[in-house]
Amino acid sequence: MSAADLGRGIGRKEIDPVALTEYFLNEINAHPLRDRIYARLTPDRALAEAAAAKTRAELGLRVHPLDGVPISWKDLYDTAGTVTEAGSALLAGRIPARDAEVLRTATQNGLVCLGKTHLSELAFSGLGLNPVTATAPCVNDPDAVAGGSSSGAAASVAFGLAPSSVGSDTGGSVRLPACWNDLVGLKTTSGRLSLKGAVSLIASFDTVGPLCRSVEDAALMLSALEGAPAPDLRGTSLKGRRFAALQTVVMDDLDPAPAQAYALALDKLRAAGAIIEDLDFPEIITPHEQSAMLYTSEAWATWRDEITAQPDVMFAPIRERFEAGAAHSAADFIAAWKTVHAMRARWAEVTAGYDAVLCPTAPNLPEKVETLMELGETYVQANLRTLRNTRIGNLIGGAIVTLPTGIPSCGISLMGTPMGEHHLLRIASAAEAALA
Repeated sequence: MSAADLGRGIGRKEIDPVALTEYFLNEINAHPLRDRIYARLTPDRALAEAAAAKTRAELGLRVHPLDGVPISWKDLYDTAGTVTEAGSALLAGRIPARDAEVLRTATQNGLVCLGKTHLSELAFSGLGLNPVTATAPCVNDPDAVAGGSSSGAAASVAFGLAPSSVGSDTGGSVRLPACWNDLVGLKTTSGRLSLKGAVSLIASFDTVGPLCRSVEDAALMLSALEGAPAPDLRGTSLKGRRFAALQTVVMDDLDPAPAQAYALALDKLRAAGAIIEDLDFPEIITPHEQSAMLYTSEAWATWRDEITAQPDVMFAPIRERFEAGAAHSAADFIAAWKTVHAMRARWAEVTAGYDAVLCPTAPNLPEKVETLMELGETYVQANLRTLRNTRIGNLIGGAIVTLPTGIPSCGISLMGTPMGEHHLLRIASAAEAALA
């Protein structure tokens, strides 16, 4: 059942939040891949929160449509009294004193915290490979990576071990694992949801976002995470809606399955009444080429002291990616950001007449864990190729939804405007129906 359906069942008093939470905790503990998905559970907290939700439901005092629904959290959101390590031995045994602000808001809205899920080390990989803690499995091939960095978050939902999950997205870390595990993923606009109490990677790009079974769930999760009303998804339609299909960079060198899935998805959207026009946007090329500098420079500035103190505890390809940031000058970094701001202004002008801009979520399919471990230096190139399309979205800066296409591990992204989540989710709801 979707998170929304579970919430409705609680509201009708057909589902007991305590029994529901116990069910998920039991399913997690019995699952053979549990330790590759969950870093740790929070059963005492979960059952206490579920008991409070049960009392509210019995009294007719539910505070949110998802009040009493249990969810999982990526292990970079601080949980008071519970280890939060962000997938890295650099933070081994770290126990925060307070919940992350977004977790506090979600708890106030009745969401039940099942536990913490595995991720790429310090959230700095789109593949989801993490030999330091654990590598989460892909639902379509448990021997393959789940996509990163919110790898365990996606796996927890895809394997039926949570109705929904909260991840983060800096360069694609919600959308990639959602894509590879046939889920809906929402990258929110930078600054919309609080990052206070979340382990930072690159504050300029870090965002909070849910991974879900449906667009309705994503809309309700956004509402619970920010403490505001959810968008009304009723009466949505694609008839007469205008979309741009981005051609620049994102269509280069696609694997056959994502290419076929994307083409079929466009056909379904057109059949539902959407108007789709190709869009070339060469202004994205320079920011895309400079994105490695933008990302690694800030990541190194954030983590330099910790990495320098214990370099050997890190997975070498991840550590080397951080260290690459030391090679760039402040002047080049600032100049690159000026280019990004100019590109964003131009993007707003060019796309103003469209409801969303479309692209394949990922150009490739998930690789086997064993294959990636044997890649050595080419791991970096595999990671960058995986992140290529999603990172374009982070550079552009708007809200983005990825939807499953019906072909395993292939998604289509709808890119919207900054702070335009509600409109985007309405459009995505209609697109979801067309794709189904």
